[in-house]
Formats: sequence, C-alpha cells, structure tokens
Amino acid sequence: MRVLLIEDEVHLREQIARQLKDNNLTVDAVADGEEGLYMATEYPYDVAIIDLGLPKLSGIEVIQQLREQGFDYPVLILTARGRWQDKVEGLESGADDYLVKPFELDELVVRIQALSRRRSGQVQLLRCGDLEMNLDTRVASRGGQTLKLSPTSWRLLEALLRASPAV
Repeated sequence: MRVLLIEDEVHLREQIARQLKDNNLTVDAVADGEEGLYMATEYPYDVAIIDLGLPKLSGIEVIQQLREQGFDYPVLILTARGRWQDKVEGLESGADDYLVKPFELDELVVRIQALSRRRSGQVQLLRCGDLEMNLDTRVASRGGQTLKLSPTSWRLLEALLRASPAV
C-alpha cells in the first residue's frame, strides 16, 4: 500500500513515516501543501494523510482540490484542531477520517488500513480479456506479462478498466 503523508512538523513526519514503513507501507512524505498537492495528483496513492495547518496551501485546500480534480482515494486528516466545528469542516471538504494530535501511532496505522480496505467498496482486481490490474499489489499485466506504467498511465488504465465495456 502506498501512502502520501503531508505534515509540516519535521519530527512528527519522520516518526510517522518510520512507523508506516515498519508496517510494510510505502510512504512519500512532504512538508507543505503545494508539494503535497503535486505529489497527490502525479503519483498513485492508496491513502493520503494530510495535516490542516500546512505552509503554502492549507490541508483543506489540498483536499478540496483533490476532490475537484476527481481523485477519490481515502484522505485522513491529522491535526491539532480538535473542535467539532473543525472536524465538520474537514469532513465536509472531502476527508474520510479525522484524527486529532496527540495520537497513538498504532491507531493511525489501523485507521489507514481500514480506510484502504473499505475504499468506496471498490474491487481490487480489474480485468478485461487477458488484461489484469491488481489494485492491492499495484501490478498490471497482459497475457501474463507485467506492464511497466507511469503514474498517469496507471490512473488512465484504471479508469478505462473501471468503465469497461462502456469505454
């Protein structure tokens, strides 16, 4: 599973990334909203963890732009803002879960795994003829031959297979 972590606090970002890697997750960690939005739209992710108080572009803005651009992977907000109004705003912006700092790293890992499992009820293996795309392992193959795809090609192929046969 590939996770995008957008967190501006260096120590916390490193700690979370280390914990996720220890749990066999692939992690890309960035420190600001602008770079986070770029990563989120250019590379395939299974889950994104986004802080609200980010430099350059707020977490809410990142989430809203992702949803406006059609990215539907789960987003978990990670923030110190614990008022119910903040939670409502975060979830209304398009987030799927909300975790208030401080938190236990084990809880974060379990929440990420749960979000990934129930990702919109989507199937994890797409097929059309001898073309297969495994969303869990992130492997696409045709006639038993593994395909090497760029992130954009991956998203395009996934969209086409999901729409099949109405492409």
